Amino acid sequence: MNLASPITDIKGIGEKSAKIFNKLNIATVGDLLTHFPKDYKTFEEPRTLAQILGETPQSGSFLGTVSAAPALKYVRKLAILTLVVRDMQQNSVRVTFFNMPYLKNSLQPGQQYVFYGTVYEKGSLICMDHPKLYKPAEYRKLMGSLQPVYSLTKGISNDTLSKYIRLALKELEPVKEFLPEEIIQERGFDHYADTLIKIHMPQSLPEMIAARKRLSYEEFFFFIMAMKYKRFLEADEETGIPFIQVADTKRLIESLPYQLTGSQKKAWEEIEQDMMCENPANRLIQGDVGSGKTIIAILSLLMCAANGYQGALMAPTEVLAVQHFELIREMTKKYKLPFQPVLLVGSLTAKAKREAYAKIADGDCNVIVGTHALIQEGLTYQKLALVITDEQHRFGVKQRDTLSGKGEKRPHTLVMSATPIPRSLAIILYGDLAVSTIPELPGNRLPIKNCVIQKNDRDKAYRFIEKEVASGHQVYVICPMVESGVMDELENVTDYSELLRQKLSPQIRVDYLHGKMRPAQKNEIMTAFAEHRIDVLVSTTVIEVGINVPNATVMLVENADRFGLAALHQIRGRVGRGSAQSYCIFIDTKESRTSRQRLDILNHSNDGFFIANEDLKQRGPGDLTGTLQSGDFCFKFADIYADSDMLMAASEDIGKIMKTDPLLNEETHIICKRRCQKYFEEQYIDVL
Repeated sequence: MNLASPITDIKGIGEKSAKIFNKLNIATVGDLLTHFPKDYKTFEEPRTLAQILGETPQSGSFLGTVSAAPALKYVRKLAILTLVVRDMQQNSVRVTFFNMPYLKNSLQPGQQYVFYGTVYEKGSLICMDHPKLYKPAEYRKLMGSLQPVYSLTKGISNDTLSKYIRLALKELEPVKEFLPEEIIQERGFDHYADTLIKIHMPQSLPEMIAARKRLSYEEFFFFIMAMKYKRFLEADEETGIPFIQVADTKRLIESLPYQLTGSQKKAWEEIEQDMMCENPANRLIQGDVGSGKTIIAILSLLMCAANGYQGALMAPTEVLAVQHFELIREMTKKYKLPFQPVLLVGSLTAKAKREAYAKIADGDCNVIVGTHALIQEGLTYQKLALVITDEQHRFGVKQRDTLSGKGEKRPHTLVMSATPIPRSLAIILYGDLAVSTIPELPGNRLPIKNCVIQKNDRDKAYRFIEKEVASGHQVYVICPMVESGVMDELENVTDYSELLRQKLSPQIRVDYLHGKMRPAQKNEIMTAFAEHRIDVLVSTTVIEVGINVPNATVMLVENADRFGLAALHQIRGRVGRGSAQSYCIFIDTKESRTSRQRLDILNHSNDGFFIANEDLKQRGPGDLTGTLQSGDFCFKFADIYADSDMLMAASEDIGKIMKTDPLLNEETHIICKRRCQKYFEEQYIDVL
């Protein structure tokens, strides 16, 4: 069995199970072994129910005694077993098991077990659903060990996934090493095969951290190497399309009801100069959330159209594409711009798509706004000279190259990003890419007012939400994040929405959004919120992109202590987009000194670049806490903040290799070369 073998080669996985694994993008043994743990469970000394309830997350183990015979009932073939258990302080908890009727005979009154799981309060009851069950002696043997926790889907448990990973590791043929041997020796890394064992079955915390560092380094190494290798190959490509300076852009800037900020003006001047050169522009516009990147994109499209060419603006979601299109159409009328815009998204009817295709091919439109539909086969552009992508992490290199390749000559490329990255890391990640930064907010935007509250103050936050909705405004709520399972996320967001319906005034319209909805459902909910048919939108997903709702003035973040600072700043950026005062309320459920210090940074600053640097300082290299934040680069494992030491090490090592062997033709670098080429074929990375 090797990494390319189908997972059905693993004993116990048939065609039916393989379909479930496919939902996790696992088709081969290699896919399975690179489905890395998202966390590790530690078996600590059992605690009391009161201690577990006082922590975030409210999960852990307690030693309990069964106080009465379990009750078993069936609901639509679902076996539900319920029993009451008392901890060592005689506090009661209602424990529920699903589809495990055989436990009825095992769990007898007076017996002691260690229960491991999540505890929650439901009214006056303390509850625990489907916990892990251990005999006290069995649990004592596990104490101090690390057990991997994986991302799951319906139909597969963590134990099952772990079992198959262990089987695959046992049967795996010797694995080829990807990194050059001199780097492994110099950096003190384990070989790849040993690293796979240690990341999935660590014997200690230091062993797991060492494996994590090696995998983070490797991901950075091939990302940066692939980017540099591709740029070297493209260095001698044909020239692009130089534009001439046009009066239309100056006229639009003077006609706007607001003045561009100093950094917006500088960014525009840099882009204008780029597009007047024969070499195609290749620039990143890195601006804080709400900094006004869209007007820079419109000025770029205007220069392109006034020069007689077509420009394409690719957005990450259909709702955002429609919003961009409507804005461009509105500005065309208001300022008499030479735009002939067309919208191309997946939900268009077949007839509308055919009409749009014809307009684009015949040159009857000069601004094309859309989503991935812009790169469909069969779509021909007559004179494509500018490609702008909004939120670049949503598009891989293949998509970008496909769109750029639709022009006769290589078009100018602009990429807009709302993720502030510390300069020390940006230099490495973007290499020689030109970067324009827009750190200031437009003068007509009021700074967001921030507030950190404790969990006991939730009702005050709910009253404030009612007040804002009564004033005609809207609210986002990021509800508590969940740890595992498709159903957990669905139940979590629906339960929290129901809670809000009970807590808020009955006339307030509450709806929810979750990551497992079909794209059409998501679009429907986001459109309803944008059109103010929803007052409060609840989500378990980070609403980083997708909609621009100037009427939304409140962002409430539950469990804020569990996010990284940069991620929280991204979430906050969904409000403060209109002229009304906006607010962000962070609920600190951990209530520790560390969480207070971290959230205090957000409470006193709205500067994304400052926050990104503070996040880097606070978390530091190798910090395993916090939510993965490297959104712009879609790394599977590495995090540019937590693993910044590995990022810098990889950059340094690649610099030495590329200096003497830029084409990677030396024997020791051939495997690296093949890996780089494979990245362009398979990986969802972004090479700018």
